[in-house]
Amino acid sequence: MQDILEAIMAAEGSSRPERELAGVAGLPVPDSYRGVVVRADETRMFDGMATRDKDPRKALHVQEVPTPELGPGEALVAVMASAINYNTVWTSIFEPLPTFTFLRRYGRLSDLARRHDLPYHVVGSDAAGVVLRTGPGVTRWKPGDEVVAHCLSVELEDAPGHDDTMLDPQQRIWGFETNFGGLAELAVVKANQLMPKPRHLSWEEAASPGLVNSTAYRQLVSHHGANMKQGDVVLIWGASGGLGSYATQMALHGGAIPVCVVSSPEKAELCRRMGAELVIDRAAEGFRFWRDEETQDPDEWRRFGERIRELTGGEDPDIVFEHPGRETFGASVYVAKRGGTIVTCASTSGFQHQYDNRYLWMHLKRIIGSHFANYQEAWQANRLVALGRVHPTVSRTYALEQTGQAAYEVHRNAHQGKVGVRCLAPRDGLGVRDPELRSRHEDAINRFRGH
Repeated sequence: MQDILEAIMAAEGSSRPERELAGVAGLPVPDSYRGVVVRADETRMFDGMATRDKDPRKALHVQEVPTPELGPGEALVAVMASAINYNTVWTSIFEPLPTFTFLRRYGRLSDLARRHDLPYHVVGSDAAGVVLRTGPGVTRWKPGDEVVAHCLSVELEDAPGHDDTMLDPQQRIWGFETNFGGLAELAVVKANQLMPKPRHLSWEEAASPGLVNSTAYRQLVSHHGANMKQGDVVLIWGASGGLGSYATQMALHGGAIPVCVVSSPEKAELCRRMGAELVIDRAAEGFRFWRDEETQDPDEWRRFGERIRELTGGEDPDIVFEHPGRETFGASVYVAKRGGTIVTCASTSGFQHQYDNRYLWMHLKRIIGSHFANYQEAWQANRLVALGRVHPTVSRTYALEQTGQAAYEVHRNAHQGKVGVRCLAPRDGLGVRDPELRSRHEDAINRFRGH
């Protein structure tokens, strides 16, 4: 592994980094590598505990694991950096169920898929790094290519997947519903997960947008989601967070009018630094959408709707960008305009949603479920990053050995934007190949740092 890292590091400052990186093709693939895992024999460790009290640091382990054989259409990537997503938090606290259920189900699909059904699960759904090897049938990518990986793993043997790969019955989220994920020194991906690494970004910056940026693109911009257009009022929950910060940028650059909902003055300031003008600090303004664990408060929905209209000059949201779930969904359905759209994913505050259907049916609103993105949507989202139109939102990074702490920060919502993890990269700031483009966007790239 050290030889691989040295070959990649040799490209730093080179006028022709591609030449140095091509040399990885001649290096042997290690028999094993370090990965962040959860273990099947520990899935009951948090039984009886409340979700908020479950500690990812106790369940996530860095250990040496065997390097799997590559199958047709796959690639082996040396991972320089990855990032934390909520699905890694869910995996680490074994909610809503242990991911070994997914791995067993996948393992029954074929002899090749059986590799994934193991007593450990290498987690992580983001990665930036260098292709080391490709399996039979891969022609688009070669050893030495600098890449980022999106997290849709799909078999594409069923007809529905050829209209929209997210409808394929065998689509899975890599590193969550499959093994050999990105929080590791090596990762196994399907070749159609790969995209070019944005050349002006460091490894940890390039790794951070993958899952959330693609998810936000499908949810907000794509015709499979809300199909946002110029002038739309878009209510964005958690607008400074990992997902919401990309939705905010897309709304701004797409000519929409974001109304950013956050929970602290610091988060409100981050939204303004992104260019948003309409911001609601729901903690400071005392919005409480539930009277108790069982009862929502429609009066708070109304007060929230009135606050939105104060900011927009009397307009209700054309689109509500929903991802908190249980805590906010009743309010989201209420405040959307007549004929408006609530587009939802994730449900980070709970999966059981309650809302008053009168405000949906009588006002002709729509709820759209959205889950990650297909390859085209992920590619277009990555293109916006590569062009410097959408910027990474890395606030802090951790070494691979500190992944448990990084996941703990996200679980406790003690973070802004995205939390990165250095896998093979020995320090931040490596991997920049286009310093001129970077210099034009340096402030935007770094605006979440230290928060």
